[in-house]
Amino acid sequence: MTVQELRRTDVRLRPARPEDAPACGRICFEAFRSISSRHNFPGDFPSPEVAVGELSGLLSHPGFYKVVAELDGRVVGSNFLDERSVIAGVGPITVDPRVQDRGVGRRLMRDVLDRGAARRFAGVRLLQAAYHSRSLSLYAKLGFQVRDVLACMQGPPIATEVPGRAVRPAREADLERCNRVCRIVHGFDRGGEVVDAIRAGTATVVEHDGRITGYATAMAFFGHAVKETADDLKALIWAAPSFGGRGILVPAGGPLLAWSLDHGLRVVQLMTLMSLGLYNEPAGSYLPSMLY
Repeated sequence: MTVQELRRTDVRLRPARPEDAPACGRICFEAFRSISSRHNFPGDFPSPEVAVGELSGLLSHPGFYKVVAELDGRVVGSNFLDERSVIAGVGPITVDPRVQDRGVGRRLMRDVLDRGAARRFAGVRLLQAAYHSRSLSLYAKLGFQVRDVLACMQGPPIATEVPGRAVRPAREADLERCNRVCRIVHGFDRGGEVVDAIRAGTATVVEHDGRITGYATAMAFFGHAVKETADDLKALIWAAPSFGGRGILVPAGGPLLAWSLDHGLRVVQLMTLMSLGLYNEPAGSYLPSMLY
């Protein structure tokens, strides 16, 4: 059977439902493990149960568009589009290793890009594992451009302070000031993510001279951070009791990489930030999430 025949007759896309979480989570775990192990990297999820838990949250979240691919009535892949900002984020996209290289991933990507176009998002972004050349090729063919190289970094907490900076848990009353900082750095805000993080208890802010100069939704693979200055960013990193998941994502082209290495963090892997549509070069310090 050719890929074209598979696309036309066998694979069916449908909206994903919360009850798809066990199948989608298992595939997510196996897909990342299969690809990463071939390149001698650890998988993105430590167990199928963790993957199921993460995808359960996305499948039940009203701010995400979600789609699954079925083959012969069986779920063989899924994809997500974070719609909480004017810039949409793709992922995670995963396909059952038993049916990879048969056009399923392209179908799932095309579906969320069509959704983004229909909803008129200013841009769409994603992160791609640098060792996975096939996904880089697919995204480039779909129109994405490489914007930055990121180092996923993990290690022990640094647990110290930056003079003149105070870090505390974020409150909902801080939302507009957090959005202001994000607009300074990126040209748009990510308020939907900030609200979710505040309610989940993972968001922090840094204050300098009595005002908020940066925030982090979480110091983790799934969290992002923006700051006015490098010292604001360092304060949030220093205050973190741990770095969740695979770790934090540090732009590899700036001085923060060497600073992080000097303070005991190590590079786990490199990732590529890619964008389609609107993209502004960041005007301040930032850490992206696994979406962008």
